[in-house]
This record gives sequence, structure tokens and C-alpha cells, in this order.
Amino acid sequence: MEPPRVLVVGGGFAGVECVRRLERLLAPDEASITLVAPRNYQLYLPLLPQVAAGMLTPQSVAVSLRRLLHRTRVAPGAAIGVDLEAKVCVVRAITDEIVTEPYDYLVLAPGSVTRTFDIPGLAEQALGMKTLAEAAYLRDHVIAQLDIAAAAPDHEEKEARLQFVAVGGGYSGTETVAALHRLTSAAAERYPQLDPHAIKWHLIDIAHKLMPELGDELGEKAMNLLQRRGINVSLGVSVAEVDEKTVRLTDHRVLPCRTLIWTAGVQPSPLIGTLDAETVRGRLRVTEYMDVPGYHGVFAVGDAAAVPDPGKGDGAVCPPTAQHAQRQGRVVARNVAATLRGHPMEPYRHRAMGLVVDLGGADAVANPLGVPLKGLPAQAVTRGYHMLALHTPVAKTRVLTNWLLNATSGDDYVRMGFLANQPATLRELEHTDAYLSKDRMHSFTRPSDVAR
Repeated sequence: MEPPRVLVVGGGFAGVECVRRLERLLAPDEASITLVAPRNYQLYLPLLPQVAAGMLTPQSVAVSLRRLLHRTRVAPGAAIGVDLEAKVCVVRAITDEIVTEPYDYLVLAPGSVTRTFDIPGLAEQALGMKTLAEAAYLRDHVIAQLDIAAAAPDHEEKEARLQFVAVGGGYSGTETVAALHRLTSAAAERYPQLDPHAIKWHLIDIAHKLMPELGDELGEKAMNLLQRRGINVSLGVSVAEVDEKTVRLTDHRVLPCRTLIWTAGVQPSPLIGTLDAETVRGRLRVTEYMDVPGYHGVFAVGDAAAVPDPGKGDGAVCPPTAQHAQRQGRVVARNVAATLRGHPMEPYRHRAMGLVVDLGGADAVANPLGVPLKGLPAQAVTRGYHMLALHTPVAKTRVLTNWLLNATSGDDYVRMGFLANQPATLRELEHTDAYLSKDRMHSFTRPSDVAR
């Protein structure tokens, strides 16, 4: 008899951590393991702003699944539907072919997508920061604005090209602005035609605190660091409308601008909305064991799952962070193995290790184990954390080498031409796959229904 089939959907922090742990827990004759992932690497998202700033090469943050996994079958493609009754996952392969993956045990870890709102012009004009392609394109785009401004004879054209707006005061937005501000400030020395003071960066967020998860003290320190470097931070403000040349804010300011970066949070993968299961604010409802009520052998973790956080009480669920995702991946692997063997499962409990924010150079804030730090000590902790979190020696070596090279030699500020002649907005680079309706999904998972 064939061993039970364990299917994991998603190649992010939760999915990869789950598969790695399953390989250790389950013998080959106990279960076969399949991972459905659109890419053959795990993207180390926390360092993506440094890719956009040119401190790291794209390959540095793409951790090879072939190095991480040893006996898991990787099915390259995106899950576009799951029939929980028939126990079949429908996958759009990278060849664009529709294939099915049957399973006996399922772990859903499809992650999240950038959260957007119905703001006129946003999807058509804004640039995201969720993928390697977006980070590489954003770097090219920012350097292109300096090139165009340096050659433009018109003052208004220069002003628009040299004004950058980023929306989102969380970790991604704050680190992206900090990294790219350092890029443009250093690059200005190579452009004698430009006035460095004409380069303006705006960080805006509808919330009234910057990175509230850090706490008031560290959040205030981070904001003060950014403001001392000349970054304009506007809180309680968002975007009302955007077009090719301007960004209009909700406080009625109109900024001439050709660069709008959108990092205003995430929302669960649209895959969750296609399931016939209960959700909590778009995330799949699960128990403290991370299993889906009513479906034996089905689990969900990471950004797409509303995993209870008993430490906070009042029905709180875990936030969509890498720390939670990785630890949930380990625990759910143990629960899958326990279910397969008929043993009791263990609940998910989280003990926060602290938060780290890299603001570039010697600037950083961190609170490891609740100890507030800033400056060089915080930067040392921040980079040490990333070294520990990167799984392979090759990835660690690439990142360390890039950091050293950037610190000693600086940047050449060249445009690589990624997607140079293609639109790279949220609409183009973060479009979702055509997820299947229930009836269409059944045509793949239950062909006998069609015959009848």
C-alpha cells in the first residue's frame, strides 16, 4: 500500500518550516510529502528592502528549496482551489496547465497578498514591495528618476521626479523608505546637476503611531531617526487619489510625484475565500491546534489562518509575522505527525523573542527579549537575527558578503533593466490567479459529476 499523502500549500515561512520538520518527523514509509509552491525558493521577506536599495542582490534573499528539502516532492505552481470534501487541491502549474494534487492530510499556508483599497488610480500607478520582481524594479525605477531629473531642463519635472511617497508605517514601509532614502542621498553625490535637498521622501500612514508593535518608546525613536535624516513622516493621513503625475492626500495636500510605493499591510491569500470553511476577517478559522473544524486532517497556518493567541485573550489571533509563521509551521508539522499516528496534538503557544527594525547604516531599533535598543547595538542584534533566520550556509554567506561589499565599496547606482518596457504596478505584478469557483473546481476534482 502507498503511504498517506501529506500536501503542504505555500512556500513561505510557515509552509517551508512545516515541510522541513515533517521530513525529520516522518519516515519515508510513513508518508509522502508534497509542497505546492509557485517558486523554487523561499523568499526571505525581511531583507527585501535591502534588495530594493542595492545592498543585497536578489539571489541573496532567495533561499533555494532544493538546498532546504531532501525528499519532498515540489510541485511548481499556484494552488487555485481546494475541494475539502474530495480531498483534492487544484494547481495552476508554471506551464499554465491545470493539474490536481490529491491528499490525505493538508496544510494550508498560502500566505498573503498586498492589501489595497478602492482608491482612484492606486492599482494602476502604485508600486508594491512583496516580491523579488517588485524590489528589483523599484530600485531601477528610483535610480531612473534621478537620471531623468538630472537631465530635465524643466523645474517642475525635476520636482516631480525627485519626490517619493511611501504609504505604510509598518516594518516593510518604514524599512523600505529608510533604505531607499539612504540610496538617493548617497547617489546625489554622483549627480552634480541635482540639489540633494531637492530629493524629498514622504512616509505616510493612516495610523497615529509608527510601528505601534514596537511600543511607544521605540516607535518614537524610530520616527525621530527618520525625521532627523530629512524624511517627512505624516501620520493619520492616507492617499485619496493618484494619477501619473500627482498624489493627492486625505489632508488635501497634492504632491507632484512619479513614485508611489504601497506597503499598507497585507490580506490573506484569495485562495482562502474559495474554501467552504469559516473565516475570521478573511483568515481561515482554526483551533489552537491549527486544524480546521469539521475537516479531519486539514490544517492552516501563517498569514492566511486565524490562529488563536491565548496570551492576549479576548479572542485575539496571531499577527501575520515571520516569527509566528515559522513557529506555527514547526508545531503544525508535529500535529500532522500526531494525527497520522493517532497521538494527541499540542496547542500553539507563542513566546515573543522581540522585534528588530533595520533603518540602514548604524541606525536601527530593536527590543530583543523586551530590552529596548537603538543605534549600533540594535543594528548588531538586527543583523544577527537575520543570520540566524536564514536557513542555509550559502544564503548566510551571500548576505554577509553583500553587506561587507556594500559597506566598503558603496553602490554604482546602475539600472539593470528589469521589466524596463513592462508595467510593474500593483495591478501587473500582484494580480491574483484566476481562483476557481466551487462549480468549476468540481469539474476538476469530481469529473463524475460532470458525466452525470
